[in-house]
Amino acid sequence: MSGFAGRHVLVTGAGTGIGAAIATAFAAEGAHVSLCGRRAAPLQALATQLGETARAIDGFDVTDAAAIFRGLARSWGRVDILVNNAGEVQSGPFAALTQDAWNATLSANLTGTFLVTQAVLPAMREAGSGRIINVASTAGLIGYPYVAAYVAAKHGVVGLTRALALELARTSITVNAVCPGFTDTPLVDRSIATIAAKTGRSDEEARAQLARSNPLGRLVRPEEVAQAVLWLAQYGSAAITGQAIAVAGGEVMVG
Repeated sequence: MSGFAGRHVLVTGAGTGIGAAIATAFAAEGAHVSLCGRRAAPLQALATQLGETARAIDGFDVTDAAAIFRGLARSWGRVDILVNNAGEVQSGPFAALTQDAWNATLSANLTGTFLVTQAVLPAMREAGSGRIINVASTAGLIGYPYVAAYVAAKHGVVGLTRALALELARTSITVNAVCPGFTDTPLVDRSIATIAAKTGRSDEEARAQLARSNPLGRLVRPEEVAQAVLWLAQYGSAAITGQAIAVAGGEVMVG
């Protein structure tokens, strides 16, 4: 064990992909994990797989403050480690980006992070410790074409991480972000399908195109992102705060 036994970890967007990998990693270390998301089926399937230390909390809409508080009431109680992972992406040229799509993307990725963090932070302050880890993206460090709203939202998540880290620096609550590159998840599968449909390439060719952006020559694995999150959540990582750590095989290097 790495000091996680009995600690409460709340993961948003936990049903699939990176969120499921993070939840699985913490459960393996003995944590009590609240699996939060909107859809019941994947959350319950993962909870069944992980066993008695995992609790599925469906209807957890990060864009709805009332839904967040209802979900927290069904969780394991005071949150020791918050992982803000929920998000979505819509792709297309900027000229075709509607205000509704812009608002939905910022709401899911940025406002959701704000709302969930604000909901759990008072109890962390009262306890005098906590870990807040935001799953951003390399899109929060650099720009990508055709996902302007997503890039803006993830830059916002990185900015929020840095601002809150400074505000909480003397409280023993750390705030960090992990920024995955293209990761082998259902979200990237949808992006691959969109690329294939718009370019006439096969899914395999579209996947290879994304993999080439990573110097390792492959997509990041969700489990690799999860390990970075576990490291940031450890007691021994108390001096690390306000960081945006790229998990991208060297695609992004910032000083």
